[in-house]
Amino acid sequence: MNTRTAERSSAKHPIASSEQWLAARRTLLAHEKELTHLRDQVARERRALPWVRIEKNHVFDTPEGRRTLADLFAGRRQLLVQHFMLGPGWEQGCPSCSFMADHTDPMTVHLAHRDVTMLAVSRAPLAEIERFRRRMGWQFKWVSSHGDDFNYDFHVSFTPEERARGEVCYNYHMTPFPSEEAPGISVFYRDDAGGIFHTYSTYGRGVEVMMGTYDMLDLTPKGRDERDVPNKMEWVRHHDRYEPAPAEKAASAAGCCHEHA
Repeated sequence: MNTRTAERSSAKHPIASSEQWLAARRTLLAHEKELTHLRDQVARERRALPWVRIEKNHVFDTPEGRRTLADLFAGRRQLLVQHFMLGPGWEQGCPSCSFMADHTDPMTVHLAHRDVTMLAVSRAPLAEIERFRRRMGWQFKWVSSHGDDFNYDFHVSFTPEERARGEVCYNYHMTPFPSEEAPGISVFYRDDAGGIFHTYSTYGRGVEVMMGTYDMLDLTPKGRDERDVPNKMEWVRHHDRYEPAPAEKAASAAGCCHEHA
């Protein structure tokens, strides 16, 4: 942003003294505390939800061979699953799901120390998953539910018959959906007797819990800075396909000018 543009932008925004800013900030702090307490309450309600026993023997293709849902816990009691949109035959994964997954690797070690295994599941065959995972450089475990009902049972994949009806069951209601795959996060618990229970799933904007970048953007003056269109995340690219950011382009151009001055 050049100086003239910055001056125009700041002219549209209220400017205050330090004392006035502090008063406004304290008002906002009270609201932030309310939100924090509400988030704590919602988390308690989430943990209090009844569980559903998983009766079906789901089996997945993994780099280590065929594994059951119980095996995916890797000896821990809790399992977090990202339902990653990568269908059979797709050239690459969904950019928004990839944006979510970009946040995963740093979290896995901390989650493991709180008795949680985290991984991704997609319906694409394992070879197609591995090809894309290598391209993106991700280290987290990512398994295939190809040939299993897992994705359909958790309403993140839709049959041709479902889509032909014009509406599918997604995010706990019937709705039109533009793709055969959808994003989501599901949570499971395994007890001492080996029983597996579905404890929670979230879809739609609920998956933003994995997008720490959004939390940082929400702190900034421009916020998420997204266009008012149905697909707000149209700006997201696979991280290995981004063009240089505007500031980087400007710095590069300035460097060239200095070199030839």
